[in-house]
Amino acid sequence: MRTVTRRVTLWRADLEGLVCPVAEEIAEALIGRDPVMVVLEHRVKGITAVREVFETAVEREPTWRFSGIGWPADVQTGTVVTVTWQAGRDAVVVRTRVLDDPMRIDGVNYYHEYDPLVVTRDFDPRPSNRGQVLKVIRGLGRVFEDGSAVFPEDSLAGQAGLGRGQKGTFLLKNAVDQLIREGYVTRVTGSTDADGLACYPAVDGQDPVDLLFYAPLVEPAPHPHEDDDEDDEHHDRREHWVKGFIRKLPPGAQPSERQMAAYQWAVENELIDEDAMGPGYTYVKKHHRNG
Repeated sequence: MRTVTRRVTLWRADLEGLVCPVAEEIAEALIGRDPVMVVLEHRVKGITAVREVFETAVEREPTWRFSGIGWPADVQTGTVVTVTWQAGRDAVVVRTRVLDDPMRIDGVNYYHEYDPLVVTRDFDPRPSNRGQVLKVIRGLGRVFEDGSAVFPEDSLAGQAGLGRGQKGTFLLKNAVDQLIREGYVTRVTGSTDADGLACYPAVDGQDPVDLLFYAPLVEPAPHPHEDDDEDDEHHDRREHWVKGFIRKLPPGAQPSERQMAAYQWAVENELIDEDAMGPGYTYVKKHHRNG
């Protein structure tokens, strides 16, 4: 009996639109069925097993998808699901896969397998100047497999939408400085290839260019049974103080003397473990974040 299994990644539009992408070979085999039964097998926050059945329709807008799926609240953008169809069976099965340990990515808890590239790309910040700049870097920059991204700094003015002239320059500078201060981005030197694609580290023979390097803050998330006074989905979006933390540096970069001094102070005051910061990482001291 023929079985087809495909992995798909969910974007924010899928979650909000109550749809699930589906491979063409599965969709074409189901055309004419109305409704198509889709079974969602999922563990809420990686713990409680649930099995929900949805009566869906097969649509092509513009790619194939099932419509009418109510995604659980803990399924975040970038979550990877498997879609399985077996000839002769009444339903298609969609499954999430639980991570060995939950992870928190820039303030959002992930309990299920995810695609780092989509998590970086599919960024919907709260309205702010720094949010607009970060959205450009993550959405239009070159994204690597680990979710880090680079974007030419001199191209920001034309993409960030903060205006032109002295005022626009002032707002852009403040937004970039804030992102650097908060540890979201780092200035690095890279290069551009013949097609204008940003490269980092720089490639010999290519034109050098100043880049802004974004690395997602990935850290263990509290297990569901542990106390966590932060909201799972949006706690990073409120104005608040952020504790000092370790963050990944661009390849080949080293923490500055000021960052090392802040790290040593945190160690001496027992705010962080002495062996917490390995090579290729830096320490971002406690700071105020404007949401």
